[in-house]
Amino acid sequence: MRKLLTSSVLALTAIAGTASADGISACLITKTDTNPFFVKMREGAEAKAGELGITLNSYAGKVDGDHEAQVAAIETCIANGAKGILLTASDTSSIVPAVQQARDAGILVIALDTPLDPVDAADMTFATDNFLAGELIGQWAAAALGDEAANAKIAMLDLAVSQPTVGVLRDQGFLQGFGIELGDPNKWGDETDPRIVGHDVTAGNEEGGRKAMENLLASDPMINVVYTINEPAAAGAYEALKAIGRENDVLIVSVDGGCPGVANVKDGVIGATSQQYPLLMASKGIEAIAAWAADGTKPEATSGKAFFDTGVALITDQPVDGVESIDSTEGANLCWG
Repeated sequence: MRKLLTSSVLALTAIAGTASADGISACLITKTDTNPFFVKMREGAEAKAGELGITLNSYAGKVDGDHEAQVAAIETCIANGAKGILLTASDTSSIVPAVQQARDAGILVIALDTPLDPVDAADMTFATDNFLAGELIGQWAAAALGDEAANAKIAMLDLAVSQPTVGVLRDQGFLQGFGIELGDPNKWGDETDPRIVGHDVTAGNEEGGRKAMENLLASDPMINVVYTINEPAAAGAYEALKAIGRENDVLIVSVDGGCPGVANVKDGVIGATSQQYPLLMASKGIEAIAAWAADGTKPEATSGKAFFDTGVALITDQPVDGVESIDSTEGANLCWG
């Protein structure tokens, strides 16, 4: 374990924290520090930590899926006596033993955006309802196609082969929203509907999205619907379609609702996206750590759910009947607040 800690720490990106007050410190551990979603999350955590006088130390893997670096970051936070950890896990099941070590040390652990597996491995999860986020874009895509939805050829651009919970929830939500019967809702790839051309993984970045789209186009060049785990992957998929002159006749849908993604909705790159609010997730997480440090209070889940729901909104400039949405102008005003 010491060898793992030493080698993995070198792979971490550490960001300077805010000024110390009352000896309370917290950690933010994200999948990467380059994805705009996690940049905004860090901004929210830093602002709230500064407001409350909490020292914040932030860590991120070099790439999405850098599980060992996240384990090392948790170990560092334990050794430094942090009161709380905010975590977006790359591997939602393998990280659980390290999370349990932190909780055994009296540290409040809050999962942000990505639930752990099982969800109660963290003290609480602050997140979008990721299944609903997927369901909304699935409903929109089916309605936008109308009768042609029965003949759709769908490419599924997922996150990682380890199938982290956030990827499964969005994927399965999309398929259900589109009207496709699910297999095991706790994993993707076992569906039998012939409209699904296939699944590929993107690592949640533009290059991964481009390569995954190219792979699936090789299986069926007439794909006309593309689900993407997030907007960087959607941008990559669009570039692959553009390279073969099909950028104007394929529906691309996604999840995130970041400012660049909303701009892509306005520009017609993405047909619809589900907007989530990482700044709110992170700021609420810091507030929860402050309460825990003050008197041992733990955050409570949203009524009827196993997590604290930070909200979701469908963004599109092509509204359809029966699916509530807001346009890209309003989405730009709200992006990642």
